[in-house]
Amino acid sequence: MESHTPFAQTDTELLEAAFALHQGGKLETRPTVPLNDAGDLSLAYTPGVALVCSAIARQPHLVYDYTWKSSTVAVITDGTAVLGLGDIGPYAALPVMEGKAVLLKQFADIDAVPIALDSTDVTELVDTAARLAPSFGGIFLEDVSAPRCFEIESRLQERLDIPVFHDDQHGTAIVTLAALRNAAKLTGRSLGELRAVISGAGAAGVAITRILVEAGIGDVAVADRRGVLHLGRDDLTPVKQELAATTNKAGRTGSLEQALIGADVFIGVSAGTVPEAAVAGMNKDCFVFAMANPTPEVHPDIAHKYARVVATGRSDYPNQINNVLAFPGVFAGALQVRATRITENMKLAAARALAAVVEDELSEQRIVPSPFDERVVPAIADAVAGAARADGVARR
Repeated sequence: MESHTPFAQTDTELLEAAFALHQGGKLETRPTVPLNDAGDLSLAYTPGVALVCSAIARQPHLVYDYTWKSSTVAVITDGTAVLGLGDIGPYAALPVMEGKAVLLKQFADIDAVPIALDSTDVTELVDTAARLAPSFGGIFLEDVSAPRCFEIESRLQERLDIPVFHDDQHGTAIVTLAALRNAAKLTGRSLGELRAVISGAGAAGVAITRILVEAGIGDVAVADRRGVLHLGRDDLTPVKQELAATTNKAGRTGSLEQALIGADVFIGVSAGTVPEAAVAGMNKDCFVFAMANPTPEVHPDIAHKYARVVATGRSDYPNQINNVLAFPGVFAGALQVRATRITENMKLAAARALAAVVEDELSEQRIVPSPFDERVVPAIADAVAGAARADGVARR
């Protein structure tokens, strides 16, 4: 099987190009108003700005109309779970946060500020992000390790009246559900007819499981390093106990490989390797979504021997499960209606809208659109905005 590592096989040309592109960073700020003379200065700053400040003090909701709050999010990390590199700290995480900000601007015209925090304490992270919140219309959590990420997101959302969205969880889950919907449609099945097995019970695995259950998957079992989650295990965290209670209807125990026997779907969001024999034991017309980066749990060449549809997290294979397909549209829709939070229905709506973009163009090599498909962001934004209004979390 081909081996991939982040640096060892990077050719010199790519290495040089990457460093050249990142020289000086990938972002800058620019004014949106003229500042050419004393008249401009008097409006943009004193005394004109004092009039706007006074109006906002009297009517706080005007901050959305007269500042960048309505179109800007904070991209926040502590650097504990960066890409496939792990806990590399806030300095090394900053290029990724800049990258997320660039993607938000490029695909959804949303301004974003990358913020890398020098703390891994949950309370400190929550307090710091909450204190920054008045400047932003949303909080985009990125590359924060599990299980801390669940508590951080939950506590922040309880404190704030703006959306808090952990992309490693919900972006991955939305795109995975969209891809699975289209793979099922391609093979003439519904989600309710599928039995899935998920490798990995971290941030992505938990979120994918939850959204699949909400969407009506037939059955889903989750496996961590010690095997399938079930209520008979005495080593489960509270999050894993919740998963065990809401999944695995068949009561499977044992290893991931055993759970894959007769399964319709494999979803990999772990760093493990799945033996070929385990994939061979899955059902006919099965789906293999091996999304670990840079090395998929099942190499696509092997997966294609047995699976009808194969997806990875990589851009050099078809059917890339890429979070950039989800988060720009999700934030565009949430900011459009000034949502106070992102609900489960908003995520489900995003997945349905994403799947619908290519539902008339389906093939084994095309179950999700390209990130550069200009239909993606508007479709998701409209669906998310509509779901926000239906859920009563929209302020306009």
